[in-house]
Amino acid sequence: MTEAIVAIGIFFIGVVMMIDGYRVGSGWAFDGPMPGYFPFRIGAILCISGFVIFLRTVAGKQRKDKVFVTWERFKLVLKVLVPAVLYVLITQLVGIYVASAVFIAAFMRMNGGFSWLKIALINVCISVTLFLMFEVWFLVPLPKGPLESLFGY
Repeated sequence: MTEAIVAIGIFFIGVVMMIDGYRVGSGWAFDGPMPGYFPFRIGAILCISGFVIFLRTVAGKQRKDKVFVTWERFKLVLKVLVPAVLYVLITQLVGIYVASAVFIAAFMRMNGGFSWLKIALINVCISVTLFLMFEVWFLVPLPKGPLESLFGY
């Protein structure tokens, strides 16, 4: 059943790619392929693949009716997914550098059991390195919060 749902998703992603590729031009111009040439064809490949997977899943001899994921395995996925979603939300409030420090510290403590001293040292090194790299050297502005504004950024 899960394979059939994923196959339907793949098929519709292919449809969206084909429509958008056709919208921007999926043919061959005088000087080469138009912008939608390759996306249109990749979308067609996805549609065909999704359709074949769906047929094999629903009508094939290799149907599998076993459980897709156990609760124990799903908890491991949630252990990564929930903090990642919280990281994105917190980034909007306190900026990417503080949110990254909290995210890294939480992962190191909960999943690795590292000491607070090691967590603090690694967090300071990573945060300072990223700040220098993006804000000072590459001049790429990233989402900032109140802490960065205290430093004039």
